[in-house]
Amino acid sequence: MAQPAALQPSQLALVINDDEPNSVEIGELYRAARGIPERNVVHVRIPNRPRKLDADQFARLKQEIDSKLGADVEAVLMVWTAPYAVECNGITAAYTLGFDPDQCSKTCGPGHQSPFFNAGPGVRPSERQLRLSMLLPTDSVEQARSLIERGKASGFRVPTAGAYFLVTSETARNSRARFFPPSGTVPQRKLTIHTLREEAIEGKRDVMFYQTGKARVDKLDTLRFLPGALADHLTSFGGDLLGDGQMSSLRWLEAGATASYGTVSEPCNFWQKFPNPNLLLRHYLNGASAIETYWRSVAWPAQGVFIGEPLAAPYRR
Repeated sequence: MAQPAALQPSQLALVINDDEPNSVEIGELYRAARGIPERNVVHVRIPNRPRKLDADQFARLKQEIDSKLGADVEAVLMVWTAPYAVECNGITAAYTLGFDPDQCSKTCGPGHQSPFFNAGPGVRPSERQLRLSMLLPTDSVEQARSLIERGKASGFRVPTAGAYFLVTSETARNSRARFFPPSGTVPQRKLTIHTLREEAIEGKRDVMFYQTGKARVDKLDTLRFLPGALADHLTSFGGDLLGDGQMSSLRWLEAGATASYGTVSEPCNFWQKFPNPNLLLRHYLNGASAIETYWRSVAWPAQGVFIGEPLAAPYRR
């Protein structure tokens, strides 16, 4: 049976911030690398790279973006690092699902379930009245170029790879450990799963998945992430991309991962607010793109921000 088609470049829109030179340069790099149609490129102006927008500022931005997109666009890539929050919401969640003021009245309260959570492999975002979204960080043109190249390279062959799921000593951050798959192999995908009680992995050269619960993850500089790798850590402020309180999710991309996720405001440790390991593994191995996989894996994503190269799909065949 043929796999459902993953997201195509013709279904992805790029949003470029003309007030940020790196956004303009990286947006063009991405458009050329992935063959994004010119009609899917939207130019906006967001001066001064604010980390956070208020609800009114964001509503105007969203209206401007949406007014320029065709009905065939299923997902949007915002080419900037900041803004990454809309009040207490992650900007990608606010764009895809609409701004959620309820979550901001109690950030530690339960969230609303995403209509795309664990959506079946054949379900397009538009069938759920959604456009998925992700940020492509722009702090460094060279790092962005490398990220784009990794995303593209992920489509050429299925490598022999490892998936690493770590139960750490930071007990409160292990709330999704019950969803870690058992250690073993997935022969048809050349994948070995390692579920470990460790603070960090070191020296591994085959990393396709890495999920853990830590405020800061050590030894990332010793690892080799494969093209298309997904990696994230359950902690409160990974999505505060330019903050310095806890490890930013940007560190995963700098270390060589291709996509990641973090929360921008205190979520408490509801597993539903973070990528579910079983679903992340299953949907990616089934051939979904990075953006579709990450969006399918988070039940309550209001406070989260998805970052990376959305079209990476190492298991698409």
